[in-house]
Amino acid sequence: MKNKILLIGAIFTLVLPTSLWATDIRGNWIAEMPSTQGTAETVFIFKVEGTKLTGTVSDPQGETAITEGKIDGDKISFIVIRGSGKNEMKLLHRGTVSLNEIKFTLKAQGGTGQPQEFIARREFPRNGDVPAKIPNRGRN
Repeated sequence: MKNKILLIGAIFTLVLPTSLWATDIRGNWIAEMPSTQGTAETVFIFKVEGTKLTGTVSDPQGETAITEGKIDGDKISFIVIRGSGKNEMKLLHRGTVSLNEIKFTLKAQGGTGQPQEFIARREFPRNGDVPAKIPNRGRN
């Protein structure tokens, strides 16, 4: 009986999808990016559904949706499209996630320039921030 339980436990552990062990990156992440004026704050807002990554990137140029986002364990990748038509540029972001940091490499698809490396850090609520309202759930 004991061997049977151990065998079932081992099979269950091996069969579990790897997405269950994926690092949770939901929420806001902030990076200081080089710009023509020195540095500029970039805010990544990530949403996760299984291995699909969505959200937005906000910087001085505005807010842009994340496309083609993927999560594979501690690796993430996504594209941000800047401009439109003939001026469209796809920026490929690849990152490695640790507890509260993501080490990114940014490269323009089809571009010949050097990839840019930067670190985004998880944003935590500050003192005085208003917590999200918790639903009453029938309690008075």
